Amino acid sequence: RLAPRARSLHHTPPPPPPPPPPPPPPPPPPPPTTLIDIVFPGATNHHGTLFGGAGLSAMDRVAFVAATRQGRVPFVTASCERVEFKKPAHVGEIVSFVATPIWAGRRSLTVEVEMLAEAISTGERHLCTRGVFHMVASLDPPLRETWSLPPLATTHDVPPSGEVRMADVVFSDQTNSSGAMFGGDAIAFMTKAAFVAASRLCRKLAVLASSERLDFHHPIGVGSIVEAVARVVSVGRASMAVEVELWAEGLLSGERCRTAKGLFVMVAVDEYQRPVPVIPDEFGTGAS
Repeated sequence: RLAPRARSLHHTPPPPPPPPPPPPPPPPPPPPTTLIDIVFPGATNHHGTLFGGAGLSAMDRVAFVAATRQGRVPFVTASCERVEFKKPAHVGEIVSFVATPIWAGRRSLTVEVEMLAEAISTGERHLCTRGVFHMVASLDPPLRETWSLPPLATTHDVPPSGEVRMADVVFSDQTNSSGAMFGGDAIAFMTKAAFVAASRLCRKLAVLASSERLDFHHPIGVGSIVEAVARVVSVGRASMAVEVELWAEGLLSGERCRTAKGLFVMVAVDEYQRPVPVIPDEFGTGAS
């Protein structure tokens, strides 16, 4: 008889575990920060055009928001230069202030801001002024020696066509005794975004007919960045339903949460305030 074969003393090692999946890519940075307003008579001079000081104030404000989004630390304005007023913005026009960081040092950031005026009836846009704002991080001494700005992004998130995004900062005169933004100020900000979205669609004056529903989910604290996102969701004969979301963003943390959502019905009117048909030439393609 043959002896049974001895078992091998060598064992095949198990295969190595698969490598962990790579981490997901970070989300693209937000697009250039945009502050949008309408030129009302109270902000104009005797020529019926926007005060230069009011325009400069809005440019500095949006530069602050853009700088804070880049560094997430307190910033102050060190200087501004090359501010040249080329054309005025007239009563009734939409004005957009677009801030883009263009250079980053260790603690200083250069932000270019453009102010654009837009005629509601034609959609024609022209550059009113452009300026460069130098922002400096305001840090305590221990952090001042070690902290540095992150590099500037090379790509940006592109908002959907037809969507209006407008950002601003909540100041203390807009808050109640508990430090939260007044509901009325929040509604006014959302209504302004709805007006811009509706006017860009129909290229006529748009007035607020009703607010079908408005829900507040979270308070907005003083010093927060607030951003309204508006889009036209349906069109009737003379009316447009505009959905508006209101987002709060922590100034230093960058955390975002949706604080309110509403549906606004806007009606297109002529110069006599009579309803007129909505004829969108390019539905949903209004510039933001």
